[in-house]
Amino acid sequence: MYEKTYPNKRFKLTLQFLQKHINTSESILDLGVKNPFSEIMISEGFSVENTTGEDLDENQSAIETSSAEVVTAFEIFEHLFSPYEILKSIKANKLVISVPLKLWFAPAYRSKTDMRDRHYHEFEDWQLDWLLEKTGWTIKDRQQWTNPVNKLGIRPILRRFTPRYYIVYAERV
Repeated sequence: MYEKTYPNKRFKLTLQFLQKHINTSESILDLGVKNPFSEIMISEGFSVENTTGEDLDENQSAIETSSAEVVTAFEIFEHLFSPYEILKSIKANKLVISVPLKLWFAPAYRSKTDMRDRHYHEFEDWQLDWLLEKTGWTIKDRQQWTNPVNKLGIRPILRRFTPRYYIVYAERV
């Protein structure tokens, strides 16, 4: 059988997790501007609408007015100052969210050229779980995976067995 290839392991595993929990008949609001993964979701038959680049810390109107049945947030929450407010404002009853995990051997990502492309939060799994619980979500499934890099050194070796990404499927309580 033909298997599609994706740019990286993260896209492949994220798509598998999404397909496990969300039907293509359910409408999705994907937080963040249109991106390579939202294009993959559309090519796989999902009905996806993206936010338009507004500062979600300051303006949640796209979330509050959306009639989507599912909200997805793939590597978005680490860039926000207040993920709590975003999670509280979601009207949908289903949520799929992934975040990079905090690595004890590497500092949080900080772009030197783009002030918006920085990680304000890098979560430990229990922190995201607690945030979801506190904002009225019940976790139904979760998964973690590594993100090996083809470089030499101690940190690249550690990346081979230390989980880097955490994905959660949750439903509104």
